[in-house]
Amino acid sequence: MPVQDPIQRFSSRVENYVRYRPGYPPAVIDLLKNECALTPSAVIADVASGTGIFTRMLLENGNRVFGVEPNAAMRKAGEQLLSAYPSFTSIAGTAEATTLDDHSIDFVMAAQAAHWFDRGKTRREFMRILKPGGRTVLLWNQRCTESTPFLHDYEQLLLAYGTDYQNVRHERTVEEIETFFSPSPFQFRSFKYQQEFDYRGLEGRLLSSSYTPQPDDAEYASMLRELRRLFDTYQVNGLVTFEYNTQVYYGRLS
Repeated sequence: MPVQDPIQRFSSRVENYVRYRPGYPPAVIDLLKNECALTPSAVIADVASGTGIFTRMLLENGNRVFGVEPNAAMRKAGEQLLSAYPSFTSIAGTAEATTLDDHSIDFVMAAQAAHWFDRGKTRREFMRILKPGGRTVLLWNQRCTESTPFLHDYEQLLLAYGTDYQNVRHERTVEEIETFFSPSPFQFRSFKYQQEFDYRGLEGRLLSSSYTPQPDDAEYASMLRELRRLFDTYQVNGLVTFEYNTQVYYGRLS
């Protein structure tokens, strides 16, 4: 059975998460610069910063970033990845209780995480820590499920073996975005992104997901046999491709 606590369910998957989860297209930073007036002087809270994948992009833009992450193993991995950035501060906190000071933050961002939040409590917390006129940005990579035969069959594998896959899919978050920002207006942009994997990378990508069986699960070996079959069927020159739509929602909360 999956770990139900959203804070703990990635603890055993950190290594695969660091190595095989996708980053984000540079166009996301360009969007924030052009449409949200993001400058290197902005102070950012990257909420549920995880292993620091998106955090590093913000640090490379020159920003001071508070990475707020409740999972100790994920937070440690992020601290190791970002140890060379003096403008990074690691915080043990949650989206609902960041521990940050009132009205201290120019941008609150959350990458690949909003579906785990208590939306009502999180909205109130974001409004507390944001400076007047500050902005909220929610983004994630939504894997394409029907754009290629391989991705169609990979989705079928998840539906067959995923422990609670249908309950945590990002589509459920999309339905609640308008409620999260309401009554404030928000904007939406989408960008194409992709990853290529050999078989080891594909297996690592699968096992980085919180809803896949782990080695002590009776379905684990069967799942990997099916994954190997998919890879052998669809690989081209030893690689398969994941395609994503990077979804970005942004606005001011009021």
